[in-house]
Amino acid sequence: MIVAIDGPAASGKGTLAKRVAVHYGLPHLDTGLLYRAVARDALAQGIDLDDAGTAAKVASGLQVATLDDPALRTVGAGEAASRVARHPAVRTALLAYQRSFANRADGAVLDGRDIGTVICPDADVKLFVNASAEVRAMRRFLELTGRGIAVSEASVLADIRARDERDSTRGSAPLVQAPDAVLLETSNLDIDAAFRAAIDFIEAAMSRAGRAG
Repeated sequence: MIVAIDGPAASGKGTLAKRVAVHYGLPHLDTGLLYRAVARDALAQGIDLDDAGTAAKVASGLQVATLDDPALRTVGAGEAASRVARHPAVRTALLAYQRSFANRADGAVLDGRDIGTVICPDADVKLFVNASAEVRAMRRFLELTGRGIAVSEASVLADIRARDERDSTRGSAPLVQAPDAVLLETSNLDIDAAFRAAIDFIEAAMSRAGRAG
């Protein structure tokens, strides 16, 4: 079973994907970490993140064993990732690994921005997780301040809106809801309620396919 979970920044898709993976005993891949790692490695080598060709070379040599680097979870890493993610050559360099991860014998849960549209267009279940920009900004603000990071709610909201614009308007694999994806609106849901809704959607989809979990 392949579960594709897409959505914009701070929509809750990552947390949801982890819980879904644990529930079904499937491996989970946060594909956004791949782009964050590419940006990290490019910056470490003094490479301009807007240099598509060189960034693609970095992506081709990415060591996936480093995806547990805490530095990839910072605000700056997310900003840098959205810059390298615009490059078609970077996305192409990371495509094979993502599809290989998804096509394991028992399946997998992947979250990102183009899982249901590009990486796994034939996924068994597709969810598109979303919430208003204001709600997502508040979530990210609370997360960051809870980690002792000084930031204003207004700056976080501006960052969220800027990332939404970059992700949804880029020419390669823009952030869009796949036509056959179920929309999970989480503006008024906590993570437990969102998880229950996701499981209901997944079970219904698998039942229709004759593969109840």
